[in-house]
Amino acid sequence: MSKEQTPFLRDYQLDAVNKGTNGCIFNGGVGSGKSRTGLYYYFKQNGGRLLDYENYTPMHNPPQDLYIITTAMKRDSCEWDGELANFYISTDPTINQYDQKIVIDSWNNIKKYITIRNAFFVFDEDKVTGSGAWVKAFWNIAKNNNWIILSATPGDTWTDYMPVFVANGFYKNKTEFEREHAVFKRYSKWPQIEKYINTGRLIRLRDKILINMDFERLTIPHHMNVYTDYDVETYKKVMKTRWNPYKDEPIAQASVLCGILRQIVNSDESRVDKMLDILETKNTAIIFYNFNYELDILHNVFWNAGNDTEACDYDANNRFEVAEWNGHMHQEIPRGNKWVYLVQYTAGCEGWNCITTDTIIFFSQNYSYKVVTQAAGRIDRLNSPYIDLYYYHLKSRASIDIAISRALTSKKEFNAMKWCNSRSKQLL
Repeated sequence: MSKEQTPFLRDYQLDAVNKGTNGCIFNGGVGSGKSRTGLYYYFKQNGGRLLDYENYTPMHNPPQDLYIITTAMKRDSCEWDGELANFYISTDPTINQYDQKIVIDSWNNIKKYITIRNAFFVFDEDKVTGSGAWVKAFWNIAKNNNWIILSATPGDTWTDYMPVFVANGFYKNKTEFEREHAVFKRYSKWPQIEKYINTGRLIRLRDKILINMDFERLTIPHHMNVYTDYDVETYKKVMKTRWNPYKDEPIAQASVLCGILRQIVNSDESRVDKMLDILETKNTAIIFYNFNYELDILHNVFWNAGNDTEACDYDANNRFEVAEWNGHMHQEIPRGNKWVYLVQYTAGCEGWNCITTDTIIFFSQNYSYKVVTQAAGRIDRLNSPYIDLYYYHLKSRASIDIAISRALTSKKEFNAMKWCNSRSKQLL
C-alpha cells in the first residue's frame, strides 16, 4: 500500500527550526527528517528562507562554512549531498551558488576539524557521550563555532547529556558536573554512579537545549516474533559445565558464556528455515545480524560455495541479488526487483535509509534497545512509499533469548553479567 508524497517541510519541522538555538539538540525519531530540519536551521540562520521550491530567499553571501559530521555510511552514500541540493548548495564549489566551504565527514575524522573557527557544524547521529577523544574534539569545536546536534536517541541518563551541557557552558568540565550531580557507589571496583542529585536543574537545562520534533507517522509497523528451535542438550551442558564446546576450554567470563549460548541458539538450522519461509513471500528484505558466524551462515544460504558470482543456492530459479554492509564490506543497497541486504547491527544500524523495501528480518537479537530501534528506522521514513512495514524478529525460547527480549521490551540494554549471576543456581 502506498501513500501520498510528503511535502518539502512539515509543520513540526518548521516549528523545530523556529525554536532552535545554537547548541541545541533536534530530537526526532528515526525517519523524522532531522537532516532537512538541521539544514534549514543553518539556511535560516544565514539569512535564507525556503518554505517550498517556489518561495525561495537566498542566504547572504558568503554564508558560514558548513561542516557535517555524520556516520561513515551516511557520508559514503551521499545522502547528505541530496539534502544539500534541496537548498541549492553543494560540496562541489563549481556548482555551489554560494562562496562557502562545505565538508561532509565521519565521526572517525572529527579531530581534523578542531582548529576550524567561525563555521557552522551539524553533528549528525549523536556520538558525543562519555569523555573520550570524540567528545574532547567536540568540545574544542563547540567553543569556536556555531553548532547543532541531530539525534533520535539523545540520552537515557544524565551522564549522556554531560558532554552537551559542558559544550553549552553550563558546566566547566566533567568534574564539575559530577561534583554537583553524581553520587558514586562507595565499594565499587570502578566508578559507578548510584544516583543523581539536584536533578531539577538538570531537567531545566535539558529542556533548554532539547528541541522535540513530534510528528504523526503515516506508516504502520508490524512486529512479528518468529520462534526457532535450538540444541537444548548442548545448551544445558554449557550452562552446567561452563565449558566452551567451540574452543574446548573453560569459560571464565559472563560475556563469553552469553556469547556461546547465543551461538548455539543462533546457529540452529531452524533459524535459516524460518528466514527462508519469510523470503518466499518477500522479494526484497534487509537482514540484520550480530556476529561473524551469522554472516557465514547467511553466505552459505545466499551464495553458492566457491562461486561468488551466483546467489541463493537453495533455489536456483529464485535467486536473490545480495549485498552487505559491515566492518569489511560497504556495498550499496541492491536496486533490482529481488534482493537481500545483509547488515551488521553495529556497522549499519543508523545513518542511512531505504525506501525500496517494506521488510526487515532480525536474524538475531541485539542487546541494545537503542540499536534495535535505530535499525528498525532504516525503512520507516517520511518519504517511504509504504504504509505497512513488516519486522520479523527471529528468536528461540531459550533462556538467553527470553532475557534479551524482556530487556528490549522494557527499553533497556541486556546486562550479561547480571543475567549470568541470576542464573548461577539454575540450569535453564
